[in-house]
Formats: sequence, structure tokens, C-alpha cells
Amino acid sequence: MYFYQPKSGHGLPHDPLNAIIGPRPIGWIASLNGEGQRNLAPYSFFNCFNYRPPIIGFASSGWKDSVQNIVDTGEFVWNLATVELAGAMNETSATLPRGEDEFVRAGLTPAASRLVKAPRVAESPVNFECRLSQCIQLTAADGAAIESWLVLGEVVAVHIDESLLEDGIYQTARARPALRAGGPSAYYTIDESLRFDLTRPDAR
Repeated sequence: MYFYQPKSGHGLPHDPLNAIIGPRPIGWIASLNGEGQRNLAPYSFFNCFNYRPPIIGFASSGWKDSVQNIVDTGEFVWNLATVELAGAMNETSATLPRGEDEFVRAGLTPAASRLVKAPRVAESPVNFECRLSQCIQLTAADGAAIESWLVLGEVVAVHIDESLLEDGIYQTARARPALRAGGPSAYYTIDESLRFDLTRPDAR
């Protein structure tokens, strides 16, 4: 079995960490700065952390515009990145001058949210309107601060394209989510044919 200690380097052509912890949903985050200018950016360290209240979060390597905007305004919107929107999502990862609009760059339509001021991506079939709950700077095991921040938000409103609901049940595979894998360019999606079900022991 291959073994390495991260602090000493992995000794491989590419760091395998992102490929092992994957594929991962994408945190496609829309926010506004204090002047009301839009920002849209994807984050590959993203997930859901609690049911009730629903808490989602993303980690930013470096203090980026999304983090600054969310700390300043207390709001953001998560947008589901699908296979069809993957190209546009990728365009929003470009490093632009602060205040320049990624919606415009990627040819996306900003849609008004219901409870927060940050816009939704109109083309995305699912949007979560969120209010900031915590912004935490990560630390190493020895307590040393890392230039990475975990942004957690409570989901206060949910928008779902009704084509993704069947008898009221959300169809995960039907949405064809774009999922981040390892390396500089690898993504996956899912298909209903790959689904399997397990019953937890306590529910048998």
C-alpha cells in the first residue's frame, strides 16, 4: 500500500487528495458587495452539514471576494452547477478585478431572490438562499492559522425546478450535477443506472 505523510510531500505526479475525496458537489456561490455589485464563483470544497436548520458551507483558499462580500452583507446564494452549465460555471472561476461581473462574463442571467439581496443564477435548476451563520479561519493540528476560511450559511429559502420532482421526490440524477474530481480539469456526473440503496441497521 502506498504511504506518505502530507507534510513531507506526496511523491506522486499530482496530489491525490482531491481525487480521493471526490467527486464533490460544487459550491457555486453568488453574492453582492457593499456597493451592490454582483459576484459569482465556484468552490470545489463544498457540502451540506446539517438538516434542521439546513446548513451548507464552502471553504475558500485565501480571502476571496466571495468571503469578503458574505462577511460584509451576511448573505449568499448557492446555485446547482449542472453538466449543461459546467462551461459557464468554469468561466466564473476566472480571476477578475473586484467588482467585475462574472454573470456577464459567463452569459448568465441574474434572478432576484425572495429573502436575500444576493442574486440567483436563473439558468440553474436549484438555488439556496442563505444567511451567514459562521466564517471560520481554519487551523492546522498545532493551532497554526491557515490562509483558508470555512463559510457556513443557513438555508432560508429553496428554489427547485419542478421538472426535478417526481411525486414530490427530488430526482438527484435527473439534475445531472457537475461534480469535481482530482487534477486541474476532471469532473464527473451521475446517472440513475448507478444508483443502489442500503437500509441502515436500525431501520431494519
